[in-house]
Amino acid sequence: MSITEIGSKARGHERILGTHWWNPPYLIPLVEVVRTTETAEQHIDAVCDLLMRVGKKPVRVHKDTPGFVGNRLQHALWREAFSLIDEGICDAATVDEVVRNSFGMRLPTLGPIENADMVGLDLALSIHEYIQPYLCRTTTPSSTLRARVAEGRLGFKTGNGFLSWPESEIAASRKRLADHLMKMLSERQQEP
Repeated sequence: MSITEIGSKARGHERILGTHWWNPPYLIPLVEVVRTTETAEQHIDAVCDLLMRVGKKPVRVHKDTPGFVGNRLQHALWREAFSLIDEGICDAATVDEVVRNSFGMRLPTLGPIENADMVGLDLALSIHEYIQPYLCRTTTPSSTLRARVAEGRLGFKTGNGFLSWPESEIAASRKRLADHLMKMLSERQQEP
């Protein structure tokens, strides 16, 4: 449901906006601040100021769109990851290894737009002209994802999904994520 739909019956539509926090919210600094077509700039400014005062990094999302910015990017990546598995190109563990040990290593410091500018937009265009016809274009969820859910294989919740998750591995994964996020936050605070 959109921010606009949620606030449709409220008065003061110029004050309605959304904030999209990321999990775990106590470690992830980013909060998307989402405007509707009626949100007044002063209210966006006030919420962004408040978020900065409590140590968050607000970004302004100019349109109330499904998934906002972050989820659209994240789920586009997931769609292609699931498609690689669906097509038998590789297994789930390989998808994760490729991301963790290649472009994923750049993401904390180099976003996709800066990366495109760095390699050159002419090269980005050339790669897009070649590879985009091969990318997943489906508007429906992955058949493999749908099958896992139907089988009750829900990931951490059930102990298996695309991968097997004994309790010790679940705890190790959560700890690895928290340690990584804490290290990144610590390093950012030490930057001049």
